[in-house]
Order: sequence, then structure tokens, then C-alpha cells
Amino acid sequence: MDMNGTSHPAINRVCSCQSTKMQEKWVRLNVGGTLFMATRQTLCKDPQSFIYRLCLGDSSLDSDRDETGAILIDRDPSYFGPVLNFLRHGKLIMNKDISVEGVLEEAEFYGITDLIKICKQLISERNSQPRKEPMKHVYRVIQCHEDELTQMVSTMSDGWKFEQLIYTHNPNSYGEPEFICIVSRECADSRSNESNDKAKIIQQKASRM
Repeated sequence: MDMNGTSHPAINRVCSCQSTKMQEKWVRLNVGGTLFMATRQTLCKDPQSFIYRLCLGDSSLDSDRDETGAILIDRDPSYFGPVLNFLRHGKLIMNKDISVEGVLEEAEFYGITDLIKICKQLISERNSQPRKEPMKHVYRVIQCHEDELTQMVSTMSDGWKFEQLIYTHNPNSYGEPEFICIVSRECADSRSNESNDKAKIIQQKASRM
């Protein structure tokens, strides 16, 4: 712009050229209503991918644009983030609320070969790991006399823990007070063999009295 306030043609050409270069370098993507911006170089990392063809303006792809000129892609934007970051730095980084199966689905849709391999490898490694059985609490109710309490507590083993002692207020035929003792332990398999457990032996003994 000169002293009279008139813009110079050469300056206009420079600004126009810079704007064109900016548009050529950056690509706007509207994925499921969320706007993403990335360089054309990033999006063209995989020459075999759908995104590569989209950036090159492949005539066989019927791509629409929104009112801002961004390319419209009808996919989940939360899963596009990990895909785009992979194209940027070659690493798969996911938030805890993102599943690798979901990323694999998107990687297959966009045709990103290396990301597909990584997702399948992660899924395979996860499925090959032995599954840990959830711990369960096993409870036992043992009826005993007052003189058996000390013996029962001293003979509890295999992880059994004392939970509660209840006085029944009902003495037996010999006038001896009776108690109900509740014990518990954590067990990975409630069907495990417990025939040798001392607490069970005491319980069986008390049930016959």
C-alpha cells in the first residue's frame, strides 16, 4: 500500500501466493462434525490409503465439503484422533476410553496398512495372555460350643479370616452356650477342593453334635 492508501499490485500477488501455498499445505477435514487440520504431507504418509487418494482429489471418490470447504467424512471423530496422530509420528496412542478394536476398524476403513498391523498385534497379544479369574469371597457358618472357640480360631488356616461371632442364646442339652462363627476367605475358584481344610472339619464335627 502506497502513501495514498492504494495497495500495490506486487504486494497483492505475494499475499495471494502465500494464501494459495497455505491452502495447498494444510487440509481441513470434517470428521463426524469435528474439524481436524493436518498437513498434506502428514495425510499422504501411506500412498495406499483412502486419505492419500482423498488429498490428491481422486475423481473416483465422491467427496463432499462443508460450508467452510472442509472435506466431509462420515466417521467417528473420537477414533480418528489416534489415526491422525499415528500418521503424524508413527505411534499408536489411545485414551483409556478408546478400544484397540475401534482403532482397527478405522484403520481398515482408511486403509492404513502399518496401523492395521499394529492393532492386530496388540489384540493378539492381549488375547494370548491368561485370563485372571476374579477373586470371590467364600463364607462359612460354623456352629460351636464355648470350649471349642479357642480350638477353632487356632486351627483356622488357608487364608480363612474371622468375620463375626454370634451368641445364639440357646444352650444345648448339657446347658452349654452355643455360638455361630462366620469366617471367610478370598478364593479364585469357589469349586476348589477344600476337603482338607480344618475349618470345614470343625464345622462337620459341630453339625453332628
